[in-house]
Amino acid sequence: MSVWKQAASIEDLNRIQENSLASWLGIEFVDMTEDSLVARMPVDSRTKQPFGLLHGGASVVLSETMGSVGGFLAAGPESIVVGLEVNANHLRSATEGFVTGTCRPLHVGRTTQVWETQVHDDQQRLVCVSRLTVVVKSTKG
Repeated sequence: MSVWKQAASIEDLNRIQENSLASWLGIEFVDMTEDSLVARMPVDSRTKQPFGLLHGGASVVLSETMGSVGGFLAAGPESIVVGLEVNANHLRSATEGFVTGTCRPLHVGRTTQVWETQVHDDQQRLVCVSRLTVVVKSTKG
């Protein structure tokens, strides 16, 4: 059974990221299942720190982007989600290619949600594990 309360295509997910930090960093949604989102991000001059390694903050942006989109889709049409807390464990460096995040809900409640993103490099090695907590807010007055 799908966790999504709103319908969206991969094209829709990429379109709503236009002119945002996610689009600046080259984040691109590539897959969606009944309970997960998959997106990738290049490891390049936009996402590396001065020593040539993937910047930890870029991994966090990937995670927060994915969890926020997942939260929005799981919250329903009269709700928005706002990030409350994010944490990340950086387990290995990446220096080239792409990193790919897979984001799944750990908890989808009425007022809060928790999303976990696992980020892997092109060799399928775990680079980062991140958890995002969002607050669900009604758009009705």
